Order: sequence, then structure tokens, then C-alpha cells
Amino acid sequence: MQRTQIGIPSLVRIKPGAMARVGVYLARMRASRVALLSSHGLPASILERFVASLSSEGIALVHHTVVEEASYEVATQLAPQLPAHGLALVGLGGGRALDVAKYVAHLASVPYVAVPTSLSNDGFASPSASLTVEGRRRSFGCSLPVGVVVDTAICLEAPTPLWLSGIGDVAAKATAIVDWKLAFHARGEPVDDLAALLSDATVFQLMGRTTRDLEGERLLATALLLNGVAMEMAGSTRPASGSEHLVSHALDRYASRPRLHGLQVGTAAYLVSAFQRGSRERVERLLVGTGFFDAIRADPFVRDEWIDAFRHAPEMKHDFHTVLTGRNDVLDRVAAMLDEDPVLGGCFR
Repeated sequence: MQRTQIGIPSLVRIKPGAMARVGVYLARMRASRVALLSSHGLPASILERFVASLSSEGIALVHHTVVEEASYEVATQLAPQLPAHGLALVGLGGGRALDVAKYVAHLASVPYVAVPTSLSNDGFASPSASLTVEGRRRSFGCSLPVGVVVDTAICLEAPTPLWLSGIGDVAAKATAIVDWKLAFHARGEPVDDLAALLSDATVFQLMGRTTRDLEGERLLATALLLNGVAMEMAGSTRPASGSEHLVSHALDRYASRPRLHGLQVGTAAYLVSAFQRGSRERVERLLVGTGFFDAIRADPFVRDEWIDAFRHAPEMKHDFHTVLTGRNDVLDRVAAMLDEDPVLGGCFR
């Protein structure tokens, strides 16, 4: 049975200069006090702009923790430390800080506002937090943020590989939706058509604008946000995660040096699309058009680790049907693509 009520962000600001108005947005939410979890290494100028924005609206910063480790242990230690009454929790910076902040807010039952400073994946607006437990990465369900504030001018200053990682995470939605529909035909797994349509549309949205500029950052932020909403609508990760994510999970577990999530799932989506009908053209057009594979060539993946990741991918999530389920030709075809596909030239060593 489909859920009749979902929680989605009611505050969404995606524009240049948004950081200077965070205080205004929080004041409109009637937040008089703010707890902040920020990324380790966040530029001082960004933190100063954030704090100045709070001060201009008379909002008190009552707690600030710099997050160095995205772990369940850190999150559960932080949650009881938050002050009560009139509090909003803000996550500021990159993925680690935002994942911890999102889960802390969930545990403490306080409103959460995500303020990402880069757009490397959809985690800033997804209904789950990626945290380690005793060193092993796991996903924990939690509430979506009530607000998302993206200063596109700040995101534009982030390193290009982070932007390309976000592009890869969007490209992965094309293969994820095909896998979801395959699971419906193979096993009767329910598909939320609107969630699938919303997620699929974000890929088409980016295909029309592959330039990295303020508008490109706005479109990428919007696409990643809408994928978080699609997952909330579906009550699962299916709109955004399929076999390509299983490959990435296997790399996280077995590779000698796991890379950015979006770089892994984007590359995996390109490989997986060769086994599917209907996803290859979109994935290739988006990744090639943005220069995605240039980031891979600058730091090539290890060929044998990827073949091993495809071997282990079906084990990563039991009872999760994808295009890789039950196939015995996967490893040979993947090996051939890694060696011969011209798009992947220079991406593996």
C-alpha cells in the first residue's frame, strides 16, 4: 500500500548569494536558536558568511561541532548534546557533515536545514544517511530536511571532480529506474510511477545543459534534490539506486581505495547500461557531454577491482532484483568493455 503522507522540504532556495540570506530563511521558520554541524576544512569565509547571516536576524548560534568522521558513533554521541526549545539544526559543507547532521536531527526530532557547499551526490536531500558503524558503511533511514539552501556561486567554486561526481549520481538514476521496472516484471515489486517519472526526468533535465556555470549548478542541485523527494515518495531507494549502486557498494567494501560515490556510480551506470534496454543513450550522452570521464582518467580506477566489484555486487543487497540478477555473462562482458570500449579509454589501469 502506498503511503498517503510524506515529509518533503518546504523551504528550497537554490541561487547565487543564498548563503547571505540563510538567517532570513531561518527567521521565517521561527527558528530563534541554531545548532551547527559543519565540515572539517570548510573555508573560513563561508563559515563567516553563515554566522553573519544568523547575527543579522538575531538568531543565536548555541552549538557548533566540526564533523571529521561520518559515523553512527559520532551521530549518537552528538544527539543528546543538542539544546532543546526553538532549535533548528543546520548541516553546512560536504557530504560527511550533512549525513551526520541529518541523522542527528532525526534522532533528536529537531528541524533540519541542509546547506551543501558542493553537489557531489544526492545525500543532502535523501531520506537516508550514509554512516560507518565500526568502520563499515551503512545506510540509516531518516527524515528529509525541512529546508535546503544551495548557494550556487559557492558550489561553483568547489573542485570540478565534486561536480562531476554529482553528474554521475544523476546519470545513475537512468539505470536505477530500468532496474526498478525489471523488478516489477520479474517479481511484481511495486513501482511508484510518479516517483519513477520524477527521477527519470532529472536525467533528461541535465542532458540539455552540460556546461558547468551558475545555471548548470542550479540544474544539478535541483536534480539531486528531486531525486531525494522521489525516494521519499516511493518509500525506498529504488528511484535513485539500482545495480550501479550495488557495484559502488562492493567497491566501498573491497577496493583498495574507494573513490567519490558519484564517480563510482556514474561509471558503473555506463557499464550497467550495456545490459539494459533504454538507458544507454541517456547515460552516455550525459557523461560524455559533461566530460565526466576526464575525472576518471586523471586518477584511473583499478581494472581488476571493478571486475571483482561486479562479481560481488548481487551480494550487497539481498532480495534486490536488478539486470545483473542471475546472469552468468556479466564478468566477461564487463572485462571486454573495460579493455575495448572507446569511451572508457584511459579510465582503468
